[in-house]
Amino acid sequence: MNQSKNRDLFENMPVSKAVLTMAVPTVIGQIIILIYNMADTFFIGRTDNPYMVAGAALILPVFNISLSIASLAGVGGSALISRLLGQSQEAEAKRVCSFSIYLSLLAAAIFSVGTLLFMDPILRLLGAGENTFAFAKSYALCVIVFGGIPTIMTNVLSNLVRSIGESKKAGFGVTMGGLINIALDPLFMFVLFPDGQEITGAGVATCLSNCISCLYFIVIIRRMGSSCVLGLTSPRNLPARKNIGKVLEVGFPSCVTILLFDLDYIIIDRLMSGYSDIALAAVGIVLKAERLPLNIGIGICQGMVPIVAYNYAQKNRRRMQAVSRFSLLLGIGCALISITLYEIFAPYVMRFFIPDVETVALGTKFLRIRCLATLFMFMSFYHVHLFNSYGKGNYALFLGLMRWLAFNIPMLFILNHFFGMFGIVWAQLTADILTVLLSFYVHFRYQRKEQSTCAG
Repeated sequence: MNQSKNRDLFENMPVSKAVLTMAVPTVIGQIIILIYNMADTFFIGRTDNPYMVAGAALILPVFNISLSIASLAGVGGSALISRLLGQSQEAEAKRVCSFSIYLSLLAAAIFSVGTLLFMDPILRLLGAGENTFAFAKSYALCVIVFGGIPTIMTNVLSNLVRSIGESKKAGFGVTMGGLINIALDPLFMFVLFPDGQEITGAGVATCLSNCISCLYFIVIIRRMGSSCVLGLTSPRNLPARKNIGKVLEVGFPSCVTILLFDLDYIIIDRLMSGYSDIALAAVGIVLKAERLPLNIGIGICQGMVPIVAYNYAQKNRRRMQAVSRFSLLLGIGCALISITLYEIFAPYVMRFFIPDVETVALGTKFLRIRCLATLFMFMSFYHVHLFNSYGKGNYALFLGLMRWLAFNIPMLFILNHFFGMFGIVWAQLTADILTVLLSFYVHFRYQRKEQSTCAG
């Protein structure tokens, strides 16, 4: 890595300053992502057409699959690049970057084309009916078929740019795309497209904003020049086979974790729908509201990973542990502040989304319970990201599978059976406490193993 300022960030900058330099732009980007993910729903809701709103909502699981595809190469590739830079293997880092980009392009193209070819059965499977099918299909064509490649590449390239310490550039690209989408939504929906086609306008706005954001990252990488490790080499100039395996070893667990996270939300909706529409509406708002502190925590973890990975490869254990420790404390502090604010302002948060008195009353109770899990949710993601930075995808996969398949999802059914709809709400906290206990134990055992290996 030829940029001395980035090397200084990884090696010498005070730990708190280095983490905040990487984390703050990432956190801002995560918050903007959250806002723009809700922007389409907000503006489509202004049409007062529930079928149009439902049509857009039906595409969310498919859209989230695109994000999991992006993590396959983006998370795995970026973590490995940071470690290779720590080992001064710039040439191999460039080949890994190139491989990650090619892999993402191929996966994105297959996903988009596959969605186009099997659009009708996919929509039927998701529950699209006579009133929502046309709206869902129109939105999916824009966001998934035509917008799939730029959406996936934007996420991949932002991770790759962050891997060399350019967190501000990565955060700006993501933030810019989100703000453009928010600005274009009302223009395309209510000005350029006719009445009844607002959902198509929203889809075009989202697609266009992701195209612009993707173009920004392409320009940024090209401006970095040939001396930078980011860029494309010949498709024949692949990285070492072991490094291809390392990309997938870290990327695959991240991909699976995102899919299981979405499955958890689907199950919550299905279980809560068995009680009442009011309960379903209330928990739906709570699940959106709780994403704010969650996205902040993810941003802190994403900012931590390149620094930890770099110093892990350099065997600078003291700095690596200092960075991870500060990141943990920073995340815990943000989580505790979030819990306090939600406990105090839960009714106001609910009223922001909906004025209905009954929904606000029930949602306030739900939010005050669910927000207690914020601290443990962060610590769960923290350990997964930590193992990703070490390149230990098998540990990350184990913790991810245990969290969702062994603790979280079974707990939803168990507590729902014994305690009803409030059992569903308490399930997150119960499961994440168990996950965190397991995570600290696994990490402790891993550190002991590493220390014994070094001593030997």
